[in-house]
Amino acid sequence: MAAANTLVQVKNLKMHFPIEEGLLFRRQVGAIRAVDGINFSIRRGETMGLVGESGCGKSTTARCIAQLYKPTDGEVLFEGADLCKASRQQLLKARMDLQMVFQDPYASLNPRMTAGAIIGEPLRIYSKRGILKYTKRDIQKQVEELMEKVGLSRFFVNRYPHEFSGGQRQRIGVARALALNPKLILADEPISALDVSIQSQILNLLNDLQEEFNLTYMFIAHDLAVIEHISNRVAVMYLGVIVEIADSKALYKKPMHPYTKALLSAVPIPDPAVERRRKRIILEGDVPSPDTERHGCYFYDRCPNAMPEKCENNIPQLKEIEENHEVACFLYFDP
Repeated sequence: MAAANTLVQVKNLKMHFPIEEGLLFRRQVGAIRAVDGINFSIRRGETMGLVGESGCGKSTTARCIAQLYKPTDGEVLFEGADLCKASRQQLLKARMDLQMVFQDPYASLNPRMTAGAIIGEPLRIYSKRGILKYTKRDIQKQVEELMEKVGLSRFFVNRYPHEFSGGQRQRIGVARALALNPKLILADEPISALDVSIQSQILNLLNDLQEEFNLTYMFIAHDLAVIEHISNRVAVMYLGVIVEIADSKALYKKPMHPYTKALLSAVPIPDPAVERRRKRIILEGDVPSPDTERHGCYFYDRCPNAMPEKCENNIPQLKEIEENHEVACFLYFDP
């Protein structure tokens, strides 16, 4: 992959949340290993999908890239600059090009602010700090244009979040993310809290905005059908690590990792004849606790193809098995 085409590069990213005990004298007795050493890149203009079970570290990964969480270890290179080591001022400027759309449209908007104030807040912050030069009239005009871009009437500018539906609130969140004309938007399950009919509207909106503004997305979702529809490439995450990365069509046509195969086998196909012939892969056991350091394959406890001599005490790293198709599994190479 050409370096010039890479917008974000994540190297050995870790996010461990400490487990503490004691009331007066607190001491750390362990850590939740939410993200445990992942590597991937996001190319300019693409949509990178990130899928996996609840609690596997998808949202934490997005928040680490945006530096809402300060990673325990690793690097997040955004246009070559490491955000993990950036100063407060450097990070402020970088965030003009890196914005988030949050999962819950009910919780991500300030209920005491109007829609216009919420969308215009990034412009006011950067104007106040002298990075942008917007007057109040400029901000008002920009807010009204953004509202119409995302399918909201400019006459709703003085309404409060509780006066909007869930889909309309998410459109406000998208407009806020667009306010600074970013290069990358981290979309953290932006449609999971919405009705199915509204989900398609938001997906179409994101596609239209990507073409118009040449945006790059990292799109997190549980719904594998949605990921297939919107993504150019897909990364599959399990227990804080990435187990497979491939182009969307290749991943869905020929999944390689046992966990990816199990995930895709659970996706219903709207063809009764095909659905009857398919065999669902049922994984045994529960997801292991993320507070335990792993010395072997993270999927070993539930893998139907586990090889004790290889998998129990060796951690597989992502390796390119086919063109643009990386897998972390000893089924395809030796430790």
